[in-house]
Amino acid sequence: MNPVYLIDQITFQNYEDLSVNIKSGRIKFFVKKAQELDLKPFLGHALYYDFIQYFNTDGTLKDETPQPYKDLLNGSEYLDRYGHVVLYEGLLPMLVYFTFARFIEADAVHYTATGPVVKHHDNADPLTPQEVAKLVQQHRSVANAHANEVEKFLRDNKADFPLWNYNPKNRSSRQAGPRIRSVDKTIFNYPGDYYANNYLPLTDFLN
Repeated sequence: MNPVYLIDQITFQNYEDLSVNIKSGRIKFFVKKAQELDLKPFLGHALYYDFIQYFNTDGTLKDETPQPYKDLLNGSEYLDRYGHVVLYEGLLPMLVYFTFARFIEADAVHYTATGPVVKHHDNADPLTPQEVAKLVQQHRSVANAHANEVEKFLRDNKADFPLWNYNPKNRSSRQAGPRIRSVDKTIFNYPGDYYANNYLPLTDFLN
């Protein structure tokens, strides 16, 4: 089976400014990692594999793709069980920021015949390891904030996604380095009514 990439450099342009000098093949490498190590555990294997079978190898959706899967990817406007209008942005921003975090983390170090090195530029200074870690954490935090919205969409439309089975372990980013746990602390995972508070605690995105 040929690999399927759900996003590409064009997708990134809607969220982040990437240099045109970055090769598309390098971006695809991190897209694949984000799909396998971030998106698949988050959605669960059953839903993930059923979902990607409706994609062509160029990342476009097949004509026979069910509408719920189209909405899951691209977003939609719907009414939740309380009758409130929800503007759901889709999976794309979540996957973009997980990919970007992995790209930043790996791009800071280059492996040569003599061992790993930090690349230097004539007109710029490389970030320190601490600055890189902070930047990676910021992008993972953004990714997890979008993941909260994806989870809410799946919960509100659970009848359309019978393969989705909520499991906190499925939402772990499972990657080395700083780990953002905001997805594991969403209000709707706690007893009580989400709309009684109508917000996510700021601390969830800063831990």
